[in-house]
Amino acid sequence: MNRSNSRFAAVGLGAVLTLLLPSTSPGADEASPQWAYSGATGPEHWGQIVPEFSLCATGKSQSPIDIASPVDEELPALAFEYGAVGGEILNNGHTVQVNFKKGSKLAVDGQVFELKQLHFHVPSENHIRGKSFPLEVHLVHADGAGHLAVVGVMFEDGAPNQALANLWQQMPASAGPAKPLAAAVSAAAFLPTGHGYFRFDGSLTTPPCSEGVRWLLLKKPLTASKAQVDALLHALGHPNNRPVQPLNARAVAE
Repeated sequence: MNRSNSRFAAVGLGAVLTLLLPSTSPGADEASPQWAYSGATGPEHWGQIVPEFSLCATGKSQSPIDIASPVDEELPALAFEYGAVGGEILNNGHTVQVNFKKGSKLAVDGQVFELKQLHFHVPSENHIRGKSFPLEVHLVHADGAGHLAVVGVMFEDGAPNQALANLWQQMPASAGPAKPLAAAVSAAAFLPTGHGYFRFDGSLTTPPCSEGVRWLLLKKPLTASKAQVDALLHALGHPNNRPVQPLNARAVAE
């Protein structure tokens, strides 16, 4: 077996800031292009809203995807160094997001990526062999040059998740400014015990849909109760999953 030698292009600084920095409610900044998950500004129209979003329509390495036929490769281990360093929580109308202080890192491919934030999608954005999951969390990391590495973790129906229970107690009920977390949150609580993963070259799943993102989707799901999934859906007021995108010439490694 050969170790994956895929190259991931750099994501522009503007795209990184768009994804990583906290924002207020969707209508708070009238100068920002507005997009949504349905209607005239829904996913099928993102690429036409402003030129900066054009990759949402023309990109060839877009996320999310359906992982149907992964290729067996010798992937490097993921080395997580997560601490209890959650800083603030935000409901921006598009997702519920936790922004992290410095101190949590992921090492892979000889590179170190700092954890910037985690956020949720209901239902899942990525699919595995045609299966959608009720919930998916994305842990977003960046290295010093602005390259992104996103770790995805699925939740399946089952027992209530304690990490979600702790976080949901602090979840804003509607869109608004970021608020300090009353209790520390460790991203490690959102990782399963096994770290086997699928790897592929992809993009941001929200505008501007910038490509060159290193995607690391963990195979083992966590569980969440229906009530926990419904609580997020109620806080957002709508599902927030972009439909799966064509794989095109990309290979998915496992």
